[in-house]
Amino acid sequence: VEERDLQVYFLLDMSSSGSFGNKIPKKRKTLEIVASLMFAALRNNDNIGIFLFTDKIEKFIPARKGKKHVLQILRSVISFQPTSKTTNLKTTLVQVCQILKKRCIVFILSDFFDSNDYLKPLKILRRKHDVIILKISDLREQEIPEIGLIQLEDEETGEQILVDTSDPLFQKKYTAIVSNHESQLMLNLIKLKVDFIKILSDENYEIPLRKFFKKRVRR
Repeated sequence: VEERDLQVYFLLDMSSSGSFGNKIPKKRKTLEIVASLMFAALRNNDNIGIFLFTDKIEKFIPARKGKKHVLQILRSVISFQPTSKTTNLKTTLVQVCQILKKRCIVFILSDFFDSNDYLKPLKILRRKHDVIILKISDLREQEIPEIGLIQLEDEETGEQILVDTSDPLFQKKYTAIVSNHESQLMLNLIKLKVDFIKILSDENYEIPLRKFFKKRVRR
């Protein structure tokens, strides 16, 4: 969108669950997407800023223009070491709402594995800004292969559980839980009128992004 002094902010989930990936870690895919979107905004001469968050905002770089600034942001993301492993979108979004005064485009990149109720602050953020959510997922989070007994560990809490992946009942329950979580997320975002893009970590992200932005142009 061509607009004077447009500010574009990126909220990146840096919690431990982003380290998971069957072929490509979700954090790496997130970085690729962010770099692509930042350079697109750079070509439009937009002001670009970033929030890196876990259970709170851990790093904030205010929006500015210029290639040097974008490269500085990307270096910060690559070298960033979070102090927390967990995710709390509710706390993060409340803080973002307090910081961002002028209307912005806000991209939120996360796997949205978060048990906190973040819908209210997301609704407030949506009223003030143009919010676009990119859910970064991995295929193995949706379908666990039948490989017998394995130990699963929650990257964020460290909780471990032994499961039999060949058990049809386990496969059915697991698929239902994942499907219900995603369906509920999409339903909530539709109610809030928040734009939503789902991207798998091992897929070409250009295809869903192009489809999304073409659809927005036609509105």
